[in-house]
Amino acid sequence: MEQTTQAVLTVGMPTLAVLVGILVNNSRLTDIRVQLTELRVHIDQRITDTKETLRADLRRVEEVLDARLKHLEEERHGK
Repeated sequence: MEQTTQAVLTVGMPTLAVLVGILVNNSRLTDIRVQLTELRVHIDQRITDTKETLRADLRRVEEVLDARLKHLEEERHGK
């Protein structure tokens, strides 16, 4: 019985250690996946906000340029 117990422990303990390692790594990978997903959502939102800001700025610049061009045209036709 002693040899059987020793054989079971010799095979069982490393197997158990490997299984525990797999479970720990799996939980870490899940944590990393969640963090990457959150980061992706945050980056997507920042990009969307930046696009909206740039579009608003470009519209404002376009309006200013249109007003200046209209003013120049009126001056030219007025003289």
